Amino acid sequence: MDLPHISDSLGIVHPICIERGRNAEVWDEQGKHYVDFVGGIGVLNLGHGHPDVIEAVKAQVDTLMHSAFNALPHRGYLAVARALDAFVPVSYPLSCMLTNSGAEATENALKIARAATGRQGVIAFDDGFHGRTLAALNLNGKVKPYKNRLGALPGPVHHLPFPSRDCDVDADTAMAALARLFEVEIPADEVACIIVEPVQGEGGFRLLCADFAARLRALCEARGIVLIFDEIQSGFGRTGRRFAFSHLGVEPDLLLMGKSMAAGLPLAAVAGKAELMDAPPKGGLGGTYSGNAVACAAALAVMNVMREECLADWSERQETAVLAAYRDWRSSGRYPMLGEITGVGAMRGIVFEDTPQASGAEHLAALLAAAREEGLLLMPSGRRRNVLRLLPPLTAEFEVLNEGLARLERALKRLTPQPNSC
Repeated sequence: MDLPHISDSLGIVHPICIERGRNAEVWDEQGKHYVDFVGGIGVLNLGHGHPDVIEAVKAQVDTLMHSAFNALPHRGYLAVARALDAFVPVSYPLSCMLTNSGAEATENALKIARAATGRQGVIAFDDGFHGRTLAALNLNGKVKPYKNRLGALPGPVHHLPFPSRDCDVDADTAMAALARLFEVEIPADEVACIIVEPVQGEGGFRLLCADFAARLRALCEARGIVLIFDEIQSGFGRTGRRFAFSHLGVEPDLLLMGKSMAAGLPLAAVAGKAELMDAPPKGGLGGTYSGNAVACAAALAVMNVMREECLADWSERQETAVLAAYRDWRSSGRYPMLGEITGVGAMRGIVFEDTPQASGAEHLAALLAAAREEGLLLMPSGRRRNVLRLLPPLTAEFEVLNEGLARLERALKRLTPQPNSC
């Protein structure tokens, strides 16, 4: 695929150019049809071109396209803030600021935590991902490709192993690592915040251990540390609930949102307790495009569509289909590279293991190419890029979802010699 005038530093997963999309389907410039299990990397939980979002966006364009909120406030921004207070399931009144992207939300959360605590230290987790801007980069729990050739990054940042049923790290191991960190690396009273994804996205769709989350919540309260949950990818219904932290039984002090928040328009947010959000000085938070009026209209439509009962139904339908297909593939014994399934609800990953023929990453790379030829678009994840992440829209029609899974099975068959039927 020819990409004139585009930096070679952008990594392109699929060398095609899509022209149009409808819910879970897209068509490229040559008219070839694909089932889309990438979903804009978690942006399109409501699919391509949800009619309610389109209607809201068109109406907004006719009235006001933009106003920089910190210069001239507009009602769309205020309405989103009010809607988030009702939409986010926390026990305290929510205060927020809107941003353009998840990375910008992360950066502002770091500013807020520093201002509120007077501390600088940050604790993040192995395999985590929080953005590509400079301070966010240092939070990420792997070097390649994000931190190569960049030298020292803003800090101090310290990393812990991520405890999950989806890996070999348990709550006791992670808590012991945290205790060691406080004894050897940085005292607890110099830590401003701990940032963690309730379900890791780039890390391979791994659900945080609920026992660890409860112990972490208690520790943060005892030590005056701000607990930040990054739900940029796992939020807005991906796991069957509005936000994945509901699976853990604990609340964050600050919550990062983005991706599916505005169904494809650039909008994100950092929100949380007012005493934290109010800590920076007047004018310390803001941004020219943050809370664009059209993006706000889209976000209001998204939250109106994402009623709790709808999210549960969509997630259950998708989870049932994915798990049934996966179990059939595993039980058949035909695909030795297939490892465990990770995640929760409709946020699912499949680990690809090494075999004598190839590494897990090589198997997955081959699958992505084979699936694309079959008309299915997929996305890798994991530290070794050996975890297939499945991100079809929650609203995918039953027959389209099943067709996507059938295409995935056909792609798997192309990776392995099939038994002779004669």
